[in-house]
Amino acid sequence: MHRFAWLTKIKSYLLPGATLAAGIAALAVGALPEPAFAELADRTVPILSFVLAMSLVTELLDEAGLFRVVTDRLAALGRGRVFILWLLVIAVATVSTVFLSLDTTAVLVTPVVVLLAVHARIPPLPFALTSIWLANTASLLLPVSNLTNLLAQDRLGLSPLGFAGLVWAPAVVGLLVPLALLWLAFRKDLRGRYGPQPVHRVRDRGLLLSAAATVLVLLPALVSGVPVQYPAMAAAAFLLAVFLRRRPSALRWSMVPWRPLMLTVGLFMLVEALHANGLTELLAGAAGSGDSLPALLQLAGLGAGAANAANNLPAYLALEPVAGSPVRLAALLIGVNLGPLVSPWASLATLLWHERLRALNVRIKWGGFALAGLVAVALTVPLAVVALWTVSGMN
Repeated sequence: MHRFAWLTKIKSYLLPGATLAAGIAALAVGALPEPAFAELADRTVPILSFVLAMSLVTELLDEAGLFRVVTDRLAALGRGRVFILWLLVIAVATVSTVFLSLDTTAVLVTPVVVLLAVHARIPPLPFALTSIWLANTASLLLPVSNLTNLLAQDRLGLSPLGFAGLVWAPAVVGLLVPLALLWLAFRKDLRGRYGPQPVHRVRDRGLLLSAAATVLVLLPALVSGVPVQYPAMAAAAFLLAVFLRRRPSALRWSMVPWRPLMLTVGLFMLVEALHANGLTELLAGAAGSGDSLPALLQLAGLGAGAANAANNLPAYLALEPVAGSPVRLAALLIGVNLGPLVSPWASLATLLWHERLRALNVRIKWGGFALAGLVAVALTVPLAVVALWTVSGMN
């Protein structure tokens, strides 16, 4: 078993390692010019610092038991009614995605809500799909919600509130339309009642209070206009110091998101190398031009298709140069954020979500997942673009 565990671990690093190696090779042979690489590093190092810090923060919050306590509160607030419990899960998944990122919802919220459903003898699939659909479709409102948003914010030079002012209307559509579809699909499963649930024992109340206080300070700091990497790094440093004092044995190197970081850095470098060798000109015709409704629908549709064909991050990076206005960039974000609901690889969050479900012995039929996601994307993305176009036309 030990030998196979190592084999699985090595395989999990193959794609990120190969992607990073390919990016380094592109730099070494000159396919990625050094000036372009320097400009790329200047833009992305702060973003990657934020990703690293927030990953540590969320892992430490989970280790402190904060998410389990939230789950206990959900079970109590639901008052034994499945539909109310589902609404509370929606609230937690939305807040987690908007303020802590889609990966946090996929990795940390999914297990606790699925286990809650299992213990309450409720079918877990509605809760599992709610967490991953919202992890993607609720990730449009703030820069911190999604790495693509941070890249777009950097390009636009907007404050967090200014960014939210640009995308709030499609963000509302991205929340309400998938939820309406989930309710229609699972309304029978969401009826009825559940019994009292066991309460998790708090191992260290001091750690739990420190974690809760960190969240209360961090969330407003992330929308204050201060570059987001600074409050995230401060929160990570504070929690690390608390854990070093109270429970150093809980700290482990696996808390560092090595694979996502390697994959992200490699993708940044490879797509920049492609842009340096004519990718922008190649995509310009397919992406259209202008801020008319058909043009915005064309760009958003291309972004959604590219995300499901490859992944939302390279899809955004490839199409960003042809999104030449704030409204077009918002349309691209609609495609790459609300669109990755069809293929398992469309977003890293979906892959991480599936890993968690597999560990919990919850099976997903990818054919049904893709079909349901295709319906959701076909409705959500165009309606979100219409909302964006309508609101932008009023400004």
